[in-house]
Amino acid sequence: MGLVKSFAALSLMAGVAGCQNQQQAAHPPQPPRDQFEAMSDPPIQAQTYLAAGQLAESQGRLPDAIAQYQKALSEKPDYLDPLYRLGIVYTQQKDFTNAIETWNKYVTATGGSPAAYSNLGFCQELAGNPPAAEAAYKAGIAKDPQSEPCHVNYGLMLARHNKPNQALLELQKVLTPAKAHYDLASVYESQHRPQDARAEYRKAIDLDPSLAEAKQKLAALESQ
Repeated sequence: MGLVKSFAALSLMAGVAGCQNQQQAAHPPQPPRDQFEAMSDPPIQAQTYLAAGQLAESQGRLPDAIAQYQKALSEKPDYLDPLYRLGIVYTQQKDFTNAIETWNKYVTATGGSPAAYSNLGFCQELAGNPPAAEAAYKAGIAKDPQSEPCHVNYGLMLARHNKPNQALLELQKVLTPAKAHYDLASVYESQHRPQDARAEYRKAIDLDPSLAEAKQKLAALESQ
């Protein structure tokens, strides 16, 4: 079974850590991960290239990692793991042309997984193309109206573009109201808007007094 991973969980956007992510280890609460039947087991050589790429990536040798992942894909073009890692590495390098091309291939290889569309949308936003990001999120939501990665990433993007009411509506489709306000507060905090962040953390605590993360964040802001 090939595992479709959620790009949002990587938190590549500095400072963005919504409430759903805080519960993984804090963030996210393990968004739904769709599984797909592999067409066939990857060739041994492809698996070897994947392992070599992962080693190079772990050592910070990103050009070498890219080369190994590309070799794995030359053996099996729809091999999900190297496609995913290649998309991540290109995105980390801000090589958005190749990153977006790779995420589009990943969408195709997963049969249009909502989580894959979320990955593509997040990359499009990082590349400075919000309309394309919105289109990707909406495509994922069309496949699965309850897709947490798509709704959350879309909501966070709306918040970052000063559309808080729309952001809350989107977030609350898959999160509790308290967690939606927490996520909005996190965006404000990342934008250096402490007054707005404090207000949203207070709303989150009012809605759910047991939300420890919000209490910790609020206390930290109030101590500054």
